[in-house]
Amino acid sequence: MQTVASDFLDWSRRCQGLVEHRLEELLPATDIAPVRLHSAMRYAVLGGGKRVRPLLACAAGELVDARIERVLVAGAAVELIHAYSLVHDDLPCMDDDVLRRGKPTCHVEYDEATALLVGDALQSLAFQVLSEHRLADDPAIQLEMIRILAAASGSRGMAGGQAIDLDAVGKQLTVPELEFMHIHKTGAIIRAALQLGVRCGRPLDPVDAQRVDHFAKCIGLAFQVVDDVLDAESTTATLGKTAGKDARSDKPTYVSAIGVAASKALASDLRADAMNALAPFGNRANRLSQLADYIVMREF
Repeated sequence: MQTVASDFLDWSRRCQGLVEHRLEELLPATDIAPVRLHSAMRYAVLGGGKRVRPLLACAAGELVDARIERVLVAGAAVELIHAYSLVHDDLPCMDDDVLRRGKPTCHVEYDEATALLVGDALQSLAFQVLSEHRLADDPAIQLEMIRILAAASGSRGMAGGQAIDLDAVGKQLTVPELEFMHIHKTGAIIRAALQLGVRCGRPLDPVDAQRVDHFAKCIGLAFQVVDDVLDAESTTATLGKTAGKDARSDKPTYVSAIGVAASKALASDLRADAMNALAPFGNRANRLSQLADYIVMREF
């Protein structure tokens, strides 16, 4: 009999493969001008990453019986935004990193100007993808999906969170201040992935929609807490990016604020809160529950 772990592994690998294939189709080919830019875009997106955000979209889609072809497009759009953010975050003017997903960062492999354009182009492509594919039966819902991703990406979401992060270098933030920063920087796109996924299928009533969003908020924060712990405890080879960089850059993290043990306990508490939000859904939320376990326990 197949175990729960192996079942989840099979499901996640299948979804990751489908997402990768969809991204390959959506990204411009390398024989289309401008060739260097398109090559760099594909370099930044394909062949790496755990695809956590598209997996969350797929799991949310299963909750509402969404058609997989719709969810894959929505998940791919979120992943394009995520990839753009990584390219820009790695630039010398931001976090100045040279390694991402186990290979040289985009500006190292190409150059800074190309990397800047890659991020710009990936962001634009995400919204092109959302607008030119039929993702919902009601056009108003699809328009809402575009609004959700735009808001999650902008100054009240991911970009704003990064601005707060840059301003916080050298400062000691409290846990509530860290939560505010990461609800925007990391959590906004994770919440958007789930919100887009559920809008690809049958409508949820307001109470159930709130439960899904609460789950997303908890998991978005837990994801960042675990990242902070892994940055402190793991190696560069394990992470696929430069380990220990937060401490060397004097960036405020959950580890610097409350220590490793308390950070692990916080991640577990957030996971429990997330699971409680899913409880009324029963077995329909199994994939979301499994993803919560994966996010919180991926290297603990």
